Amino acid sequence: MTLSIDDTTKAALAPYGLDEALLASFVSRLSANPSNAVTGALSPPAPGDVTPLPAPGSSERQRLTEAGLEALRAGHVGAVVLAGGMATRFGGVVKAVVPVLGARTFLELKHDDVANVSRRAGGAVPTFVMSSFATHEPIVAHVAERRLTAGGRPPIDVFPQDVSLRLTPSGELFRDADGRPSAYAPGHGDLTFALRRSGLLSRFLEGGGRLLVMSNVDNLGASLDPALVGLHLALGGAVTAEVVRKEKGDKGGAPARVDGVPQIVEGFRFPKAFDQDTIAVFNTNTFVLDARAIDRDFALPFYKVEKQVDGRTAVQFERLVGELTAFVPTRFVEVDREGPDGRFLPAKDPEELARRLPTIEALVSARR
Repeated sequence: MTLSIDDTTKAALAPYGLDEALLASFVSRLSANPSNAVTGALSPPAPGDVTPLPAPGSSERQRLTEAGLEALRAGHVGAVVLAGGMATRFGGVVKAVVPVLGARTFLELKHDDVANVSRRAGGAVPTFVMSSFATHEPIVAHVAERRLTAGGRPPIDVFPQDVSLRLTPSGELFRDADGRPSAYAPGHGDLTFALRRSGLLSRFLEGGGRLLVMSNVDNLGASLDPALVGLHLALGGAVTAEVVRKEKGDKGGAPARVDGVPQIVEGFRFPKAFDQDTIAVFNTNTFVLDARAIDRDFALPFYKVEKQVDGRTAVQFERLVGELTAFVPTRFVEVDREGPDGRFLPAKDPEELARRLPTIEALVSARR
């Protein structure tokens, strides 16, 4: 089936990397009815696959902190903030620019953290913000309006992730209520591809950069902690993934072994026969990435996802950044979920933000 995309849509989405050949491949895959389940030999993490972050105040934590500060001081570290997606969770307002503490927004608080650590280390840590076609312009305007890089604060670069078009279950273009093709952001697995396309990754490497600390814009617990930079260096992998203890009702990816290789397996990919309760921790989507190791194309799989849009079923294909762990040596670090050293405080919607606000305020204040 040949998809007919109008010139207006092509022109609007071209800056965001609309790939018509890739879209055509999604149509072909629909007829094959692809399964998302893991096909290899699957087992829980082996003993030693998950390393606990040493407790605050311990001599080991201090040693790791000093090693991390040295890397920061040398200009080897950058921060990556994921702020793409579709801007639907907060009533159509781009989450990155939603006020959290007074007038201070999610992105402002994330960048404040980077600025504080930069001052502590004695060097500017650059921030790279991955946007989407739905969030790019508001985020760029927000950075300028709030003067987030003024007064000697670290630089911010905003770069967009990819874009694609939704399909109907039969493989035609899914159209919005106004009849136009329905665009979507195909997942944070775009990160390495978008970083490379923007030229920011090569510029970072050429300037002496070595490590990128990545977190979601809505997880204000995931600060730029020098100790985790130091632990990444000590463990020696290309990727370090943070995990926390599961609680009842938790869903998402988790560390597991597939054909003996430790990696993140997304929750929907576990076969029904596999008992996910045998894995005590899950992925927080906070990573330390070796910048040179991710400077290549990865054969990240796209997974079929069905969404309800305007009361109808739409099909989209998405890829996930955690899948990088299947391609490069990965280590897992267990961090505190909550408390003074807590690193997992996601706020996916206004209700969750309201529940977590006192904890976020206390944690941000203590770290500042």
